[in-house]
Amino acid sequence: MVGIILASHGEFAKGILQSGNMIFGEQENVKAVTLMPSEGPNDIKAKMEEAVSSFDNQDQVLILVDLWGGTPFNQANGLFEEHKDKWAIVAGLNLPMLLEAYGARFSMESAHEIAANILKSAKEGVKVKPEELEPADTGKASSASVAQSNAGAPGSFEYVLARIDSRLLHGQVATAWSKAMTPTRIIVVSDGVAKDELRKNLIQQAAPPGVKAHVVPIDHMIKLAKDDKHFGGERALLLFETPQDVLRAVEGGVPLKTINVGSMAHSAGKVQPNKVLAFNQDDIDTFNKLKKAGLDFDVRKVPGDSKGNMNEILKRAQEELNKLK
Repeated sequence: MVGIILASHGEFAKGILQSGNMIFGEQENVKAVTLMPSEGPNDIKAKMEEAVSSFDNQDQVLILVDLWGGTPFNQANGLFEEHKDKWAIVAGLNLPMLLEAYGARFSMESAHEIAANILKSAKEGVKVKPEELEPADTGKASSASVAQSNAGAPGSFEYVLARIDSRLLHGQVATAWSKAMTPTRIIVVSDGVAKDELRKNLIQQAAPPGVKAHVVPIDHMIKLAKDDKHFGGERALLLFETPQDVLRAVEGGVPLKTINVGSMAHSAGKVQPNKVLAFNQDDIDTFNKLKKAGLDFDVRKVPGDSKGNMNEILKRAQEELNKLK
């Protein structure tokens, strides 16, 4: 029997598993894994690996995730790369999709067959009342695709967002920030990721519909920023892993005015003055250099959050580091 993993941000996966069991009955070889606010990518990856190890048939696994491009999807995609001939991933998890998957397991023995079979039910399960609210023309272009059609004229990039995020392209970027800023291109600027073919492929696959995703080394981004002949009409969303990479880009000539600070992962030797940002002395010094260079800081995870005060955050981080000395 094909094993099924339900993966989500928060408790959604556990809730929909319970709902499916109420309607279809208790199911074997089905596990719910969740990414909680205090956890990171490695945590949910470990949960997925544990779930797979519990299945009777580990060769055939179907992973149903809540959001394309989110952290659960990205970690599932990393595992999928080693089993793509037999495993399958479907994003946009809803109850009709899950129930169809349960039924399909009685007659289908491969994850690929079930994945192809459940798409229609998942889409048809999305309906609206009153019926006249259904759009008459679902083929209208999004604002991002309209912007894309104007791309390629003489000119330089318009930088709609530059963000520091140790997770790079994930759900908050692929959905909330992309919808708010309507980029035509998402560019991950990182020497390390540019050398890692697997991470590059995963990032490109996680791009939202209608938006191109690229991974470039810092020096190459500096060259692109100086090109005023090929990128007119292009709205670029830049993603950096560290403030040090931002500083190199700015010093090299990438004309950024504001840096959105989204997340900085904790590691040995760092202090964490709030839930999502961790600093060592080099990080603090780098932010101070960026400030002296004239950059403003926009401390938010998603567009709807209130902005944090970077000066206060850096002050608390410095105080905590001083205590460790």
